[in-house]
Amino acid sequence: MIGKTVVVTGANSGIGRVTALELARKGATVVMICRSRSKGEAARDAIIAESGNQQVELILADFASLSSVRRGAEEFLTRHDRLHVLVNNAGLYLGERLLSQEGHEMTFAVNHLAPFLLTNLLLGALRAAAPARVVTVSSGAHMAGHIRFDDLDSKRGYRGFRAYSDSKLANVLFSNELARRLAGGGVSSNSLHPGAVATNFASGSGGLLGIGFGLMRPFFISPEQGAQTSIYLASSPGVAGVSGQYFAKSRPTRSSAESTNVAVQRRLWEVSEQMTGLVGQGSGGAA
Repeated sequence: MIGKTVVVTGANSGIGRVTALELARKGATVVMICRSRSKGEAARDAIIAESGNQQVELILADFASLSSVRRGAEEFLTRHDRLHVLVNNAGLYLGERLLSQEGHEMTFAVNHLAPFLLTNLLLGALRAAAPARVVTVSSGAHMAGHIRFDDLDSKRGYRGFRAYSDSKLANVLFSNELARRLAGGGVSSNSLHPGAVATNFASGSGGLLGIGFGLMRPFFISPEQGAQTSIYLASSPGVAGVSGQYFAKSRPTRSSAESTNVAVQRRLWEVSEQMTGLVGQGSGGAA
């Protein structure tokens, strides 16, 4: 990865931090996108110390705000004109319905709309670096998801797991549609299931699900194990040119039937363009 520039979102903890660390160890220039300055700076300093690679940068962006995502993308583009790998890792789980700055349901906004916008804003830099890769961290929970186009903001009967599953399905749909739109252009797009990872994920969800996560956590895999598929897709020569696939344990595997529905992929893309304000702005030309 020497000479390559990589962006990892949500890179200050969990599998995002491990991904950033291991790509730094491979010699990449790693740009961490994090929400918290203090946590981001602490993680950056630790990654530099552990990897011996001084080329680790920090950009602040809060994925609960699309305007913050735009500022983060602009900051990256003032520093770099090429991006070899984008790892869309940041995500959350909420036990209650909250709204983003723009008024969208928070889980859908952070897990789907923010990476959708960021990827589109960085497409020019990805194309300039071709061959380049987009890696989107989804979840096996997408199998339980369904895109409700009449209620994307979960106004009716909100349930945390349903909102999360739907957002993770949106990740796979987005990744597959991006692969189709970029076919032949030197930029690949793949999604993945990291496994059940022992992190602070869903620690504040409360209720039965929060209790369940707490009881099951000792049986989950470590962040180091959970990051392996992200690292593989970001760096392995073995997946050069592979696009439009869903991976688990560093192997392509079958995703849900809905995730492969081209009509749903296209419709979600078009709706997401509207929701993020990309329509008519020249989002990078993924068409």
